[in-house]
Amino acid sequence: MDSLTLFAIEGIPQIGPGDDLPQAIFEAAQRCCAVFEQGDILAVCQKIVSKSEGRVRELHQVEPSALARNFAAHFDKDARAVELVLQQATRIVRMDRGVLIVETGPGWVCANAGMDESNSMADDRAILLPIDPDASAARLRDGILKLAGVDVAVVITDTFGRPWREGQTEVCLGIAGMNPMLDLRGSRDMGGRELHHTVLAIADEIASAAGLLMRKDAGLPAVIVRGYHHQPYDGSARALIRAAETDLFR
Repeated sequence: MDSLTLFAIEGIPQIGPGDDLPQAIFEAAQRCCAVFEQGDILAVCQKIVSKSEGRVRELHQVEPSALARNFAAHFDKDARAVELVLQQATRIVRMDRGVLIVETGPGWVCANAGMDESNSMADDRAILLPIDPDASAARLRDGILKLAGVDVAVVITDTFGRPWREGQTEVCLGIAGMNPMLDLRGSRDMGGRELHHTVLAIADEIASAAGLLMRKDAGLPAVIVRGYHHQPYDGSARALIRAAETDLFR
């Protein structure tokens, strides 16, 4: 029987700028007997990656622009937080009804540029997305390989909303060691019909599965996913971003 097994790594300490994240994850895994095996996928939430890379900002150090002040005053927002979002944006997608959706980084479209103040462990402190989540995933993969002696794939996750759907889910922001997509075009379904359009976002599905164990109040930011048979691959999460020429909603 095909099956997946997921283990939440307990006991990872609070992470701060400059901390050795692979070491912290590896030592916590050892303490809770979650031994890494060849072919495992390590899903890690973006927040501890950003903290370790110093992607933390104190709001009292942010000077709001006129645009940020006007938007904040109209919708009862913190002008400093609005300004920080605008600074991370490469394109404003929608700025209305108190909602600020922007394009940021390599092309992620998300609310508030992915900025988050929850679990920042201080008032008036915000956590930003990693500058290059793929590079962050590669460093984590290299670190676990050196410490555990096994090659694991790494998926860095974050919580995004979705067009046309209520609720949020985990998605893949960065990846190393596996293809984020499963291209089934050219294969056939059970009835023998050739598939022409089916390309599955496997990395997002792995991220969502891991997110079931990453409870926001439990301090469980890393999950080992075992049983998905992937081939080693120099993938990039940028493959998950729809190209502008095929995006009918731009």
